[in-house]
Amino acid sequence: MKKLVLALVFIGAISCQQEKIAFVDNVKLMDTYQEKVDIEAKFKTRSDAFGKKRDSISQAFQIEAQAFQAKAQKMAQAKAQEEYGQLQQRSQFIGQQLQQEEQQLQMQGQTEMDSLVSKVKKEIKAFGESNGYSFILTGGDGGSVLYGKEAHNVTDAIVKILNDKYKKE
Repeated sequence: MKKLVLALVFIGAISCQQEKIAFVDNVKLMDTYQEKVDIEAKFKTRSDAFGKKRDSISQAFQIEAQAFQAKAQKMAQAKAQEEYGQLQQRSQFIGQQLQQEEQQLQMQGQTEMDSLVSKVKKEIKAFGESNGYSFILTGGDGGSVLYGKEAHNVTDAIVKILNDKYKKE
């Protein structure tokens, strides 16, 4: 009888084990993670430099446009319209080049941030695994799971339910 009670207590203790869960405040983590701070500072430096370049090019073009206006008054109308058309084409070309450069700058920044986020997620996963956590949740907005044991992943079941309901509509 003692053995039976002991076995029941042992089984009860094993079945009552709780999953180890933790959370991460993503906002605080990202605000205090130095690599992220450095990436933002580097992007701001690049962005400021681009802004100065853009402003300089725009100012130079405005001066050129003003000079053309003064010169155009002394030209034949046909010649003035021809040069004005060329000036407009140059303006569009410069605008396109600046826009492409700005987009490239933004893409580089986004790529660096995506890589950083991936690195953070890998580190959170490694921390969770090495410290015996079943789940590490985010304490910030969204409430997403940053790490979870695959056995607790119910994504496929939910997708099946949603797809089945969608087929019936």
